[in-house]
Amino acid sequence: MEENANTSLEEDFEGQATHTGPKGVINDWRKFKLESEDGESLPLSKKEMLRQMSSPHRSFSRDDKDTRERFCRKMSMQEYELIHAAQEDESCLQQYRKRCMQDMHQRLSFGPKFGFVCELQNGEQFLEAVEKEHKTTTVIVHIYEDGVKGCEALNSSLACLAAEYPTVKFCKIKASSTGAGDRFSSEVLPSLLVYKAGELLSNFISVSEQFGEEFFAVDVEAFLNEYGLLPERELPALGNGTDEPDVE
Repeated sequence: MEENANTSLEEDFEGQATHTGPKGVINDWRKFKLESEDGESLPLSKKEMLRQMSSPHRSFSRDDKDTRERFCRKMSMQEYELIHAAQEDESCLQQYRKRCMQDMHQRLSFGPKFGFVCELQNGEQFLEAVEKEHKTTTVIVHIYEDGVKGCEALNSSLACLAAEYPTVKFCKIKASSTGAGDRFSSEVLPSLLVYKAGELLSNFISVSEQFGEEFFAVDVEAFLNEYGLLPERELPALGNGTDEPDVE
């Protein structure tokens, strides 16, 4: 007898037709929620509550009605948790994503900004550009000479990269103006010297040999990134608005 009663209960639940009207929509949602929840993750009491609430038109015994009343007293908070759990998760995800973007933007924006290639006139300016710069700033110095193959192309490439990486200080100086022209003959030009916190990180001589006959900013960028000498590209400034694109 008890087995037949349980079977009847299951048939009443599974065979329930789609409801119409506001109350019917709520009951359909309860049924869908029960069917979509993982049986192991959903507490038994909440599962039974949804089962009973999704079959509002069946008749109840006295014991069933007492049980239903007991579940109804708990329904308000439990149903609220079920309905709004996904919305709260999405809200938290949006806030976390926005905070991460803001943190990244602040890290990339820290320190002085440049955005151009600084022409150094003599060895004293060379030393000052390297030794007196902020300790977190990468300084890339191109030592060149007019008429030497590759120097003009490298100057043009660095001018493009300076706009793309404004937190990097790009400089150029003629070998004859360094005060050590004998160390920078045309055979080792163009040369790139990379400094940070006053220390030499990398020294590339005849750097144009690393590229083809013609090369561009993207080639120089890839070369510097290969040695980890460029930071992440700076993001556009974030607005103060709260609108965020949907996360798919």
